[in-house]
This record gives sequence, C-alpha cells and structure tokens, in this order.
Amino acid sequence: MSEQSNRRILLIDDTPSIHDDFRKILTPARAGSAQLDEMEAALFGSEIKADRPVFELDSAYGGQEGLGKLVQALRDSRPYAVAFVDMRMPDGWDGAKTIEHLWQEDPKLQVVVCTAYSDYSWDELLDRLQAHDRLLILKKPFDNIEVQQMANTLLTKWEMTERASIQMHHLEQLVDEGTAQFRQASEALQREIDERRQLEGQLVQSEKLASLGQLAAGVAHEINNPIGFISSNLGTLDGYIKQLLEMLDAYAAASRSLETGAAAQLEQLRARLELDFLLEDIPLLIGESKEGIGRVGRIVKDLKDFSRVDTNQEWQWANLQLGIESTLNIVANELKYKADVVKEYQPLPDIECLPSQINQVIMNLIVNAAQAMGPERGTITLRTGQRADTAWVEVADTGSGIAPDTLQKIFDPFFTTKPVGQGTGLGLSLSYGIVKKHGGEISVRSELGAGTTFRVELPLRQNRPAA
Repeated sequence: MSEQSNRRILLIDDTPSIHDDFRKILTPARAGSAQLDEMEAALFGSEIKADRPVFELDSAYGGQEGLGKLVQALRDSRPYAVAFVDMRMPDGWDGAKTIEHLWQEDPKLQVVVCTAYSDYSWDELLDRLQAHDRLLILKKPFDNIEVQQMANTLLTKWEMTERASIQMHHLEQLVDEGTAQFRQASEALQREIDERRQLEGQLVQSEKLASLGQLAAGVAHEINNPIGFISSNLGTLDGYIKQLLEMLDAYAAASRSLETGAAAQLEQLRARLELDFLLEDIPLLIGESKEGIGRVGRIVKDLKDFSRVDTNQEWQWANLQLGIESTLNIVANELKYKADVVKEYQPLPDIECLPSQINQVIMNLIVNAAQAMGPERGTITLRTGQRADTAWVEVADTGSGIAPDTLQKIFDPFFTTKPVGQGTGLGLSLSYGIVKKHGGEISVRSELGAGTTFRVELPLRQNRPAA
C-alpha cells in the first residue's frame, strides 16, 4: 500500500450481524459476478465491467479491541483510513469515548458514527469531540449504497488529505533547506566580514608598527651622530683635565716659594673656589657622563636591532635570545616599577624568521604581563627551549589571571579588557597573525589570581616565503 492509497476500514460494533452486513456491502464475493460479466461480454460484444474498488475491512467488537487494532496497524505502518463506530456498546466504552481514544492515537482517522439511538444530540457529540471535519453520522438501519458512498468518499478524502500533507511536508523541507542554505551563506558572509575586519585591523596595526619602526630607526641613526662626537669630546676633555691637573700641581708647588702675602692670597682663592672638591668631582662627572653615553649607545643599538626596518620583510637567521634582550631594554621603563624579570634560558640555535616582527610579539607579551600586575610588585619569567625542530618562548607572569570566558576571545581583533583609550585590542591579534605567518603556534594558559603564561612555538627553518 502506497502512502497515498489506503482502502483499509475498521468496523467497531458489538453486534456480529452488523459485521456480516458490512462485509456483504464492502467486500462482496466477486467470483460469480465475474463469470456473468464474461458471458455478457461474449454474447453482446460489450467490454467486461471494471471491478469496483476493493475495500479491506477489519472487525472489532468493542472500543478497547478497536483501539488495539488501530495501534497495531500504526506500528505496522498500515493505518486505517476510515472507522465505522457504533455509538451504543453496553459492555465497554461507548462510541464517543472510543472515538476520543482512536483520535488520540491517529488524528487523521475519518470516523462514521453508526447509531439508532439518540444518546447524544449531534451538537453535543460535535462539541465533545471537537472534530467537525472528520466525523459523519450513519443512522441505523442503513442503506447499502449509503455505506458504499460514505466509504468511497471518506477514503478519497483521507487520500487527498495525506497527499496534501506529504506535499506540505515536502514544501516545509524545501523551506528548511532554503533557510539552512541562507543561514549557512549568512554565517559564511559574517565569517568573511570578521576575517576582513581582522585583516584590516592587523594591516592598520602593521602599518603603524612599520612607521614606528622606521621612525625608531631614523631616530637611532640621528642619535648615533651626536653620541659619537659627545663621546669623543668627553674623551678629549678627560685628557685636557688631566693636563690641567698637572698644571695645577705645578702651580701649587711654585706657590710655596712665593712671598707670604701672595701665597696667602692664592690659598684664599683656592678655598673660595673649592679647588680640592673640583679636583675630586670633575673626573667623577666625566666618568659618569661617559658611562651614560655608553648606555645611550647600547639603547640605540637595541632600538635598531629591535626595528630591523632595512630588512623588515626578508627572512633571516636570528638569535631569539638576543632579540628578547633587546626587547627588554626597550621596555625597561615599563617593567622597572611593576615586576622583576627572571630569565630561564636554554641554549638555542638561530631560527629563520622576520626578526622585527618576532621582537614585536615578544614586546606585546612582556608589556601585557607587566600591565597584568596588581598593586603588588610581581614577577615575569622568560623561558626558552627547543623541542625537535621547534624553538619556544614562554612569558609567564604572577598577575591577576584571565577569566575562562575571556580567555577564548583574547586573540580576537579589537577585543580588550583595558579601559577605553588604553588599549586597541590589536596587540594579541597581531601577534597571533605574525606567529601563524611563521608557521608557528601561540597558546595561553591562565588561572584567576595566579597568573598567565603565553607560549610561542616557532619552526627553526621556514618552508615558504613571507606573505
């Protein structure tokens, strides 16, 4: 039986003779009739009459039994299309209660109430069952043609309803598929928008960093010149001071042979000018100045090493730990009041990378670690190591830690937990992009109140050119 062709009828009546009558009306013996049709066609040359539609009739003699047959039919995927139900059945459920139970199991069932009594008015029955479109009444005694017409009409109605239901289900599936496709397209578009926004943010930040690196390199170059001649002048001045000291010693020796009055005047002048203090302090000042110029020179060198603008987009072999040290010198002012730096380095080979970009990643992580510190001075631990063909760097802090729900978003562009105006939300996003461009991985683990550790893993050798 197809889903849209159903000739199954259930008769529920406690009178056996009613079942016999229904069988005669709906499932008559066709053998003799078929022979007569063949004889008629042979004698008069007419076509053999087509068989009337065959009904499949099942019988039940009480409401409970009828419900059991209907449930079993549904389990077997052979539902009934129509049920003829007697209204008065004294030994069990009456017709109204039986119909209620039948429709609880199969709401699509078409029902004909068979009755010779008026236990319920038609309005009462309709109000109780609330199914005006699935309920007809057949008065006893019934006419054979009336039973056949009801059976044919209700079976056709069931089939049409089933066909409409299937088409509606198909339409709903199409709508669901269209909605799903639209949702997927919308999600894909949103992902593309997010990725484009992320790339644009990284590009903006990269351009800013490139400009900053060029500025830093230019400043370092310009500072180098005055540092050079100041350092040279201090060296020369140191030599001149030594010669003057020799001359002063000679004057001091000669003053002892002068007259008493002149010698006294020189001694008074020596005391007023605090010459003894000057002779002690001038070499110290020159020494400190030379040391300061040396420190400025080292900072300039670190700044140039940090920026590497002249070879910004060229892969080169670089010492990772030297890059870390240069970065520490650049951010020293950010660290000195907030955290102590502990270094746990292991020997590393040079790695193939874009040094200025890797330095930028390390600087972002160190600055973030410093800013994560609370009111108490904390500790930032820098670790390096090697595993197979990968070098790794860890930046661990004893700061406030990151909440689990925030931890999932920290690499998203424009996401920041800092107050408005104090963070762009692009530092970690840019760092993530740089590490990925190097074919590496960046990960984070954190515990609220205990601190955070970022780990960067980089391949020793690159297998592709810079993007």
